[in-house]
Amino acid sequence: MDFGTILDAALSSALGPQAIVFALAAIGLNVHFGYTGLLNFGQAGFMSIAAFGLAVTVVTWDLPFLVGILVGMVGAVLLALVLGVPTLRLRADYLAIVTIATSEILRLVFGAVEFKDTFGGSNGLTGFVRPYQNLNPYSDGFSLHIGSFGIVSFSKNDLWSITVGWLLVALSCLVVWALMRSPWGRVLKSIREDEDAVRSLGKNVFAYKMQALVLGGVFGGIAGIFHILKQGSAVPTDFNTTFTFYAYAALLIGGAARVLGPVVGSIIFWFLISGIGSFFSEATGGSDPVIPDWIMTQTQSSLVRLILLGLGLMLLMIFRPQGIFGDRREIAIDGR
Repeated sequence: MDFGTILDAALSSALGPQAIVFALAAIGLNVHFGYTGLLNFGQAGFMSIAAFGLAVTVVTWDLPFLVGILVGMVGAVLLALVLGVPTLRLRADYLAIVTIATSEILRLVFGAVEFKDTFGGSNGLTGFVRPYQNLNPYSDGFSLHIGSFGIVSFSKNDLWSITVGWLLVALSCLVVWALMRSPWGRVLKSIREDEDAVRSLGKNVFAYKMQALVLGGVFGGIAGIFHILKQGSAVPTDFNTTFTFYAYAALLIGGAARVLGPVVGSIIFWFLISGIGSFFSEATGGSDPVIPDWIMTQTQSSLVRLILLGLGLMLLMIFRPQGIFGDRREIAIDGR
């Protein structure tokens, strides 16, 4: 069994572009769920509308790259406003239903044959990433070795995406840290605890909720744009409900209502899911597998990582529902 390959797979995923995407998405969910108590089950919708806003602007409309980024961000803001106006005055579960439904509607629209000329159909859009890649200052990839083991390695393009991505994560965390320690952030936390008490003090609860929904949606939009830039294509099937639930898993592992919770949670999530998958792939493959076929085949081993991760999340919710850095008192949901 090649433990170097296992460690390389785990660290490459934990520190690479994929973890960054989910860290950014989870930061947005942290604003929604962790700090404000809003149940947004459609973060993938904010990601997809921003991603296709950029792709359509550059590829279909032949406009500049920066204009595409602006269009994508405006799209995420408008989506938050459209979703928030009819739902934020109601109970929390209405927002959950509307957001997950909207996310799926957007995914189906972007992949529909009828709109293939605009959105590219099920194959999506490509050809918008060159301005981003032209800024890449690296000439070679990066690899770290300890002894005879290759610990982690990245290609030239991945190294550029990692540099940009972790800078975005750091800036996003800084913004959240500053806002949540301001009077505005303290009102959001109060709304999460008891919005009737906040309303009795003369605060416009609806306006604060809307602002939080927009802010978290913007972080989701940044995650969506970064996702298509790091892979070079905008594909509708990427933005399914699994995207949102993985981001929630990262948030819950790290701890809601903590600035670094989503970041640490995303790193741990992808380290485990890739490391476990690589371990069982190595254990069941090769000429002399450690795990015989009568126990587990190599095909079945790819599913074990999800089973074990799901079991781990269940145990985490039972014994430490606040996550690694979280506070149990800050995860209660007001469903009114």
